[in-house]
Amino acid sequence: MSTETLTHLHKTGVPGLDDVLGGGLTRGRLYLVEGNPGSGKTTLAMQFLSEGVRRGERVLYITLSETAEELQGVAESHGWTLDGIDVREMLPGQDALSPDEQYTIFHPSEVELGETTARILEEVNRSNPTRVVFDSLSELRLLAGNSLRYRRQILALKQFFAGRNCTVLLLDDMTATEHDLQVQSISHAVVRLEQIHPDYGSTRNRLIVLKYRGQSFRGGYHDYKIVKGGLVVFPRLVAAEHVEAVKHLKLPSGLKELDELLGGGIERGTSTLLVGAPGTGKSSVAAQFAVAAAERGESAALFIFDESIGTLRSRSRGMGLPLDKHIESGRIRVRQVDPAELSPGEFVHEIRQAVTQHGARVVIIDSLNGYLNAMPDERFLVVQLHELLTFLGQSDVATILIGAQHGLIGTQMSSPVDASYLADAVVLMRYYEAEGEVRQAISMVKKRSGEHERSIRGFRIDPNGISVGPPLRQFRGILTGVPIPLTNAGSPEGTNAP
Repeated sequence: MSTETLTHLHKTGVPGLDDVLGGGLTRGRLYLVEGNPGSGKTTLAMQFLSEGVRRGERVLYITLSETAEELQGVAESHGWTLDGIDVREMLPGQDALSPDEQYTIFHPSEVELGETTARILEEVNRSNPTRVVFDSLSELRLLAGNSLRYRRQILALKQFFAGRNCTVLLLDDMTATEHDLQVQSISHAVVRLEQIHPDYGSTRNRLIVLKYRGQSFRGGYHDYKIVKGGLVVFPRLVAAEHVEAVKHLKLPSGLKELDELLGGGIERGTSTLLVGAPGTGKSSVAAQFAVAAAERGESAALFIFDESIGTLRSRSRGMGLPLDKHIESGRIRVRQVDPAELSPGEFVHEIRQAVTQHGARVVIIDSLNGYLNAMPDERFLVVQLHELLTFLGQSDVATILIGAQHGLIGTQMSSPVDASYLADAVVLMRYYEAEGEVRQAISMVKKRSGEHERSIRGFRIDPNGISVGPPLRQFRGILTGVPIPLTNAGSPEGTNAP
């Protein structure tokens, strides 16, 4: 977008919203922001006006439903002040309750609408603002009495403000019995705020731009949250917008046998899925790659769903992995994700920040099961995961996904989500039985780029760290969980135990 075009856009002051809107709001136009009560319309409007104050503009807040004191309370809850924002109340006075003020000849709408409109125009002429907010349209709709008069009133306001080069936000709380499209058809753009109430967890918020005349914008739904400080929008990820040169450098784990199995290690610009039963060592292998990256002076980011940071650090200490020192130095950043509180859009936003702002070259998602639970509707998981992996790959990041399968031993293992076809490499980790012991095995079953071993190796985790043995060639049926020795001499593992 050219600089000349950007100068004709008003910044909204809402983080992420300008990205969705293609840069901001075109100056001198009328916009509709609609949403149910509590969706954040007033907060968004205040951020819009506060941004105008920050830029030295005159702004006006016309309230037809809330008092200035109530608006002050909203501002204080976010740590703001209303300094620089001209707030004008258009509320009926207490004398409206007096019997002498009740109309007998004329319908109230015929009198009150004209009076309200005259007061609004008077305030606008007095302050000459560049940004105006009307809160809310439900009052004007009731005063108009019928849809024809209501539409004409909005059209008249639109023409009045267009001649003054004033940008207007109309807030609609959608409390009408039947939602009409009158204002949507008149408005230059329409932004709808929605709330989703899952059966468990906090309320999730999302917005969509229904239309925007003459402006390229980011379509679809975008998650947002309301925090102290206002709305924060998480634009939907479009991987095609983030294309960089990918070098596909190999990233070794620091363990010779494991790197031999993986064909030299994992690669930048690719995704690796570690899949297996719970406790087979998937998270430990992922942590090994994160520590190896930190030892090389690179950054890594871990997003963990299934265990606490304290448990992760304690487990790493127990296997001699120096995770603590790299967390303290900032080389490894760990984010514990609560799927009941974090929306999918915010989760993707945090991964993008880890890559673009903190320079992470290894990203670990532990696990896909937790990621699945973070989605409000699981049928969209694979689509969003594909977009995320494409973005990370085009950003020259090595991604490690962990998938916990249902079951422990045998061939009847299943995954809650099949991401094996999305991943560039798949590492399979299994339990098997030998000599009355439950042992572990590791193998690489898929790699799109480069060669890798086809063998199955023994695998063990102890206080000395991760041990990967030579290929287990003395028996068959490891993946069934009960291998059959190929010789009668000694253990099925023989000297191949790690």
